[in-house]
Amino acid sequence: MPVSKNTPKDIAKRVAEKRSARTNGWRRETFTLERSEARAKAREWFERFPKAAYMTEIEFWRELEDGRIEFTIRRLPSAD
Repeated sequence: MPVSKNTPKDIAKRVAEKRSARTNGWRRETFTLERSEARAKAREWFERFPKAAYMTEIEFWRELEDGRIEFTIRRLPSAD
């Protein structure tokens, strides 16, 4: 009879592997802000995590129906 792969340890391992594969080491954060606040938040991230050192970038953005901007910034982790 085959061994079940539904023990808590097996489930935790599968979840950790999926999370690792999904993030690939990138740190991501998603914001939904008014346009001027979105620009300020992006500037803040690029100042705090310079592109040259952290490969910071706007990974995705869109304008919502109410005019707010939803965006995801990603960067490489540091020793934080």
